[in-house]
Amino acid sequence: MELSVKEVISRCPLFARVKPEHLQPLIDIATVHRLEPDQRVFNQGDPCPGVFIVANGLVRIFKLAPTGKEYVLHLVSPGQTFAEVAAIGGYPCPANAQAIAETTCVLLPTEPFMTILRTQHELCLEIMTGMCAWVRTLVGLLEDITLRDATSRVARMISDLTNTAAGDVQLPAMKKHMASHLNLTSETLSRTLRRLADLGVIESDNQSLRVIDQEQLKSIAVGELM
Repeated sequence: MELSVKEVISRCPLFARVKPEHLQPLIDIATVHRLEPDQRVFNQGDPCPGVFIVANGLVRIFKLAPTGKEYVLHLVSPGQTFAEVAAIGGYPCPANAQAIAETTCVLLPTEPFMTILRTQHELCLEIMTGMCAWVRTLVGLLEDITLRDATSRVARMISDLTNTAAGDVQLPAMKKHMASHLNLTSETLSRTLRRLADLGVIESDNQSLRVIDQEQLKSIAVGELM
């Protein structure tokens, strides 16, 4: 069953600290957008449409190098947001956004969203607390790339995806984006998935991935079991 707009917003970490009585203005301005696989949400340099909250599906945020190579900055799973910094800061979209699978997003359009923030100071403080949590997530991603080995990085991403995907992770559309996001080659990612399968942590084939031992996966993600 699909979540209501209220449920999508209230379950989102960015708005997790917002009091229930402050949610209604956000619900009133929200619009629902359904995206097909590979559908572009926006391009780098576009005016920012607003704050997007993924209700279901998956969105990749990526940039193109001068050579044309794509670099995945973030894979946005259900409950997470994107374009929030550009919307609040008044910047153009700093990267490209594209749906990987069938995806539903709730959009808080920039102008009405900013009007609410200008008039409701307590709501601003509540959202700032949620933004701090997002900064901690970014720091965690940086730590993954600089301090953790490939197996720990892959384990953490799988754990994050399966916590929100409520089922199998579909691999054909995911593997190249996972590799780019984790700063790995596709070959290294494939070897790492095989290693996790050999350890009995996951089951993986060419189509999907399922977690068998979530606790061991989390331990590997933090480098405790190798």
